[in-house]
Amino acid sequence: MNLRHTRSLRCGDVARPVELKEGDGWTTYDLTPPQLATLAAHPRLLALHPESATRWRLKAKDRVGSVRLGSGEGTVQLTITPKVPVDRLLHLVAYAPDRVEFDPRPVTAEPRPDLLPALAHAFVSAAGHALGQGVLHDYRETYDTLPVVRGRIRHADQLRRRPGVPVPLEVVYDDHTPDIPENRLLLAATRRLLRVPGLDPVLRAALQRLTARLDGVRVLPAGARPPEWTPGRRNARYAHALVLAELVLRGGSYELGDGRHLAVDGMLVVMWRLFEAYLARAVGEALRHRVGGRPEPQDRSHFLDTAGQHPLKPDLVHYLPSPHDAVQRPAAVVDAKFKTRPQRDDLYQMTAYCVRLGLSEGHLVYASGSPGSVDVLVGSERLRIWRHIVDLSRPWRDLAADVEALAQAIDSARTTRSG
Repeated sequence: MNLRHTRSLRCGDVARPVELKEGDGWTTYDLTPPQLATLAAHPRLLALHPESATRWRLKAKDRVGSVRLGSGEGTVQLTITPKVPVDRLLHLVAYAPDRVEFDPRPVTAEPRPDLLPALAHAFVSAAGHALGQGVLHDYRETYDTLPVVRGRIRHADQLRRRPGVPVPLEVVYDDHTPDIPENRLLLAATRRLLRVPGLDPVLRAALQRLTARLDGVRVLPAGARPPEWTPGRRNARYAHALVLAELVLRGGSYELGDGRHLAVDGMLVVMWRLFEAYLARAVGEALRHRVGGRPEPQDRSHFLDTAGQHPLKPDLVHYLPSPHDAVQRPAAVVDAKFKTRPQRDDLYQMTAYCVRLGLSEGHLVYASGSPGSVDVLVGSERLRIWRHIVDLSRPWRDLAADVEALAQAIDSARTTRSG
């Protein structure tokens, strides 16, 4: 038991802070009955244990972030601080924004303009991919006054504004334009990032090229809400960049902490899920750039049994063309573990992946610890299971280099074993 803090929460209509740390011990709070009821209604977020009628011990579970809970006298702002620094957390979020739960109820937070560079690299990459096939256009109904007919004449407006005058004409037409919500959102995020001080010059130049690509798109007025967009086939290639753009505009520059300066949307993240998604996508992209092929994060197309009742759930399967035919086959399997030490079950799981996928090596990636390998006998064959480390305590700028090194190690292991 580790009772490190004792705080008193007074009753009132204003949200009272409850501050916990990921992976920390118990923290004691004096809670009013309404505040206790609010926290007890969210067992996924924290555990509670009574000391007395009004004193309770609290401990965070596997989510980090800040969220406003309850109402009236029971309103609480729960903040669970991650073990990793916030800039590293946001670097992970940039690769897996779909793993973030946003809550529209405002929480208070501390402005941190130095955090946005953690998102800028991923945003530039995603936006470049989105615009690689050209800037998305759509038709928009436009009302205009022209000296010639274009589209349809607005007869009522023409008679009201210019009775008996033949020109200019009041017309309405469909304009094929880049000035659509998706492009406005990308432009707004790009301009927001360009205002961040201390950006790497190469990154700043890439952002300026994005603004040039979005010529003809209107700039959002100051204070305007980001435009809404609806995912679909038309804008599918924009989807990742748009989610990152929303993250930049809705709160990429705030600390998850004490918050007396600024109101932002609440945000909660399950760290182990975020780590898995980050590793799968970042390593998959690094392998694709290095050796080609097709990365499949969270691949669910393989089963342990012949009846297809027990799906395998590796975080990443990377496919390469077979040397004998054009069919792409599994070439590497990677599984991320947000743990401090390896466990035997991890070896069992990776052995099953390798056997089912027909691979002679597998790769486990941990957030801390020491690298190594284990040889496993399967019949007369020998599997090698590698243990890699991507240390989240390192500066976020170094994480990209670590991922590149991991992709190189995976490819080297594959070519060495196949050779």
